[in-house]
Amino acid sequence: MNSIGVFCSASSNIDAIYIDFASAFGQWLGENKKTLVYGGVARGLMEVIAKSANLAGAKVIGVVPKKLQEHASKYLNEKLITENLSDRKDTILNRSDVLIALPGGVGTLDEVFHVIAGKYIGLHNKKVIFYNINGYYSNLLTCLAEYKREGFVGSNLSDLYEIANTENELKMLLK
Repeated sequence: MNSIGVFCSASSNIDAIYIDFASAFGQWLGENKKTLVYGGVARGLMEVIAKSANLAGAKVIGVVPKKLQEHASKYLNEKLITENLSDRKDTILNRSDVLIALPGGVGTLDEVFHVIAGKYIGLHNKKVIFYNINGYYSNLLTCLAEYKREGFVGSNLSDLYEIANTENELKMLLK
C-alpha cells in the first residue's frame, strides 16, 4: 500500500488535536516514502497533511476540481485537474491503494460514502479506513450499525470498512 488516498476537512476552524494527528500522519507518509493522493486544496486538514507529507519526503498528488484550482496547495508534486467533485472522487479512488477518512465535513462524508458504496456493489475491493481521531466518527459508526439492524443495509456494512482509533492502529492497518 504505497499510494494512500485521504479524505479530510478543508476547514481550519477545528480543534488542534485534529491538526496534530493529520500533521503526524503526513510526516509518517513521508518518512515511509508513501504517496499522498488527496483533494489538493490549501485549506484545513488538507493543507496540514500535504505540507507535513511533502516536507517529510512523500510524493503529494492533489486532485483539484477545475472550479477550485486557484486554491491548490503549493505542496503538490503533481496536480490533477478534474471537471467536478464526482471526477475528483473517482480519480482519488483510482490512484490510491487504500482510502482513509480523516475528520471532515459534508465533503469528506460524500467522498468516503462514495468509495464505500463502490465497494458495496463490487466496483473495487480497496481497504477503506475511518481514522476515528478523538472519537470523531463514533456517532456515525453507531448510526451505520443501526442501518444494518433496521434492515436498510443488506449485508454487513462494517465489512466494507475498518476503524483506526489511534495512530498505531492506523499504521497496523496500512501494513
